[in-house]
Amino acid sequence: MAKRDYYEVLGLSKGASKEEIKRAYKKLSKKYHPDINKDEDADVKFKEIAEAYEVLSDEQKKAQYDQFGHAGMGQGAGGQGFGGFNAGGFGGFEDIFSSFFGGGARRDPNAPRQGSDLQYTMSIDFEEAVFGGEKEITIPKEVECEVCNGSGAKPGTKVNTCTTCRGVGQVQVEQDTPFGRVATQTTCPDCQGSGKTFEHKCHKCHGEGTHTKDVKIKVNIPEGVDTGQKIRLAGKGEPGVNGGPQGDLYIVFRVKSHPTFTRDGDDIHLSKMISFSQAALGDEIEVPTLTGKVKLTIPAGTQTGKRFRLKDKGVKNVRGFGHGDQFITVNIETPSKLTERQQELLREFAEINGETLQEQPNNFFDKTRKFFKGD
Repeated sequence: MAKRDYYEVLGLSKGASKEEIKRAYKKLSKKYHPDINKDEDADVKFKEIAEAYEVLSDEQKKAQYDQFGHAGMGQGAGGQGFGGFNAGGFGGFEDIFSSFFGGGARRDPNAPRQGSDLQYTMSIDFEEAVFGGEKEITIPKEVECEVCNGSGAKPGTKVNTCTTCRGVGQVQVEQDTPFGRVATQTTCPDCQGSGKTFEHKCHKCHGEGTHTKDVKIKVNIPEGVDTGQKIRLAGKGEPGVNGGPQGDLYIVFRVKSHPTFTRDGDDIHLSKMISFSQAALGDEIEVPTLTGKVKLTIPAGTQTGKRFRLKDKGVKNVRGFGHGDQFITVNIETPSKLTERQQELLREFAEINGETLQEQPNNFFDKTRKFFKGD
């Protein structure tokens, strides 16, 4: 299968700065790290992200990739010519043309930009999902450097406009190509695309303006939330760039199973065993619900597998559309051991029903079994 464009893997446009590449890698590597993301394809995506970052974070490899695409990364290509051309698609050929003619949107490196969004998968108990609550989580995330307040400069020193690119973040470079000498735009080698240089970099963040820190965040769990549903915590993502707003944090829920109840949407299901006499004669039994035990009437002649409904005893809809129902399925328990008196009564019951156990010893129990099953 053909490799995806490295910029596409990191969600960037061609010409992205070193800072943008680093931020994109941090965001995606956290999202798809196998220790955090349990999806089946998380490991593959994580490796793809790491491979893209390994190339694009290295100035020499990045320049070679920008010029020749994946063809320039091959063992035999050596960065020369069109080695590795794939007839099934233009592959590196498209990258070369894109590089020659200035592919990728150009943007002001000093413009305010919103920080990256984050995603966290939270495992919660069945009861927490049903009734809601508050829970504290700890996540590693980028935070604004408290030493330099996000400027990247050592306190008391100047931040200067890059003299090489004049604050644009990109410079024009002329290259000799098979099509002649072509001028292209590339990331400024002195400021790495930021458009600024420091008299002295901050010792804490080394000029990045942010650093990684374990942050505690309180999460309000909505009442009725289910596995796969998510909520958005505005402003709890990565810090913005150049004074831009913070990104958001998305919490994806995974609900643990319950020993008694089974959930289906907003409905709750459970099974209850009853005796043959309760099924035949009828009874009133106690059954558990989400809010405590209630009385359930078992009509005389109830068959095994009969399902009863308790209206509005299910889970509250997470969007406020009422409650689900609770369903109780009763199963009749066949006694495995009988006392002599019980056997005597059952034989009497069989005789009343015209059964002759001596002649047909299995007939009565066969019919009793069928009765239990509702046949």
